[in-house]
Amino acid sequence: MTQATPFRPTRAPWAADAARSRGRLVAEPDSPSRTPFQRDRDRIIHSTAFRRLAHKTQVFIPHEGDHFRTRLTHSIEVGQISRALARALGLDDDLAEAIALAHDLGHTPFGHAGEDALDAAMAPYGGFDHNSQTLRIVTKLERRYAAFDGLNLTFETLEGLVKHNGPLLRADGSPAPHAGGRGVPAAILEFDALFPLDLASHASLEAQAAALADDIAYDAHDIDDGLRSGLLDVEQILEAPLLRGLGAEVEALHPGLEPARFVHELVRRLITRFIEDAIDESRRLIAASGAASVEEARAFGAQLVAFSPAMAQAEREIKRFLMKSLYRSDPLMRMRAQAGRVVCALFERYFANASSLPPEWAKTALAARQDEAKRARAVCDYIAGMTDRFAIAEHRRLFDEAPDLR
Repeated sequence: MTQATPFRPTRAPWAADAARSRGRLVAEPDSPSRTPFQRDRDRIIHSTAFRRLAHKTQVFIPHEGDHFRTRLTHSIEVGQISRALARALGLDDDLAEAIALAHDLGHTPFGHAGEDALDAAMAPYGGFDHNSQTLRIVTKLERRYAAFDGLNLTFETLEGLVKHNGPLLRADGSPAPHAGGRGVPAAILEFDALFPLDLASHASLEAQAAALADDIAYDAHDIDDGLRSGLLDVEQILEAPLLRGLGAEVEALHPGLEPARFVHELVRRLITRFIEDAIDESRRLIAASGAASVEEARAFGAQLVAFSPAMAQAEREIKRFLMKSLYRSDPLMRMRAQAGRVVCALFERYFANASSLPPEWAKTALAARQDEAKRARAVCDYIAGMTDRFAIAEHRRLFDEAPDLR
């Protein structure tokens, strides 16, 4: 019987090459029908952490309506946009999609409110960061395979998850700006010592495409969800120059369009404008860089998948608008505060009384009874993996109190 071979379309010379992947921490035989990056994508989709994203907040807690984005739908949308960018630039779209689908696996329940609360609770023990938590999930916390913990993803997918926003170290080994004020998280440094991820270089162009796709998706779709929620109105969003121009286009083509259709036409044009600008500018940057291989693209020293300066400015204006008018709106700030209290209460209870945890997690926490940092990290891992509704149910079980997150 003839074995199928993985389909490998022609790529640009600066694309990551699945046939020349740097491999996995635990060596595995090649698949006869899938490239290494396709296997990574499939493992991510089939992971427990990916399924949980269906019930984790993006901006609005799911009980506020069935049509708001969740972390899962956001990740799928980022995956679609990353594929569009990658294909247009001659990149490996399977790798770009794998990174995009996995980029939010480390997020807590209740979105950034949960992350901030866990970070505060973990401050004495190294803090909490959703990017490093993603790495912990795909290298350690997923326990599905007989031969290894985690998903045993390729170097290229792992480096994309860790460095999609840029290098974490400078050439002299000091933390780069993308590492944040506290430096590189311990989980990343520990894994890098075992399986080096070249923390001082940029990631592949596929990872850069996934990072830009993330910005495109949440800018456009948070506008959509904000309008659907009633926290934004059409007049408000048209304050942003780019949105005002797109709104004028829609009105000229479809005068008097009903609001729901108007918003959809506006959002789809915004996504298209972002993508087309990014393709044109990235082609220009790649050509100007002279990069003729994925290694040269990594070593160039700057992002090569990017918006034009004018579009980057327009995108920053949209972010500022969303921060002021949506993310810091009174209803969302109240929800964030209450969600933060739920996460803090859960952490305090589990940390003080490990027997409140499920048996497998209690065993880990109790084994670290004399090591507060390890016990705290076990509690943190458990809470970070919760969905919104499970966190609410656990709070009700432990405190006989139903938090009001409306």
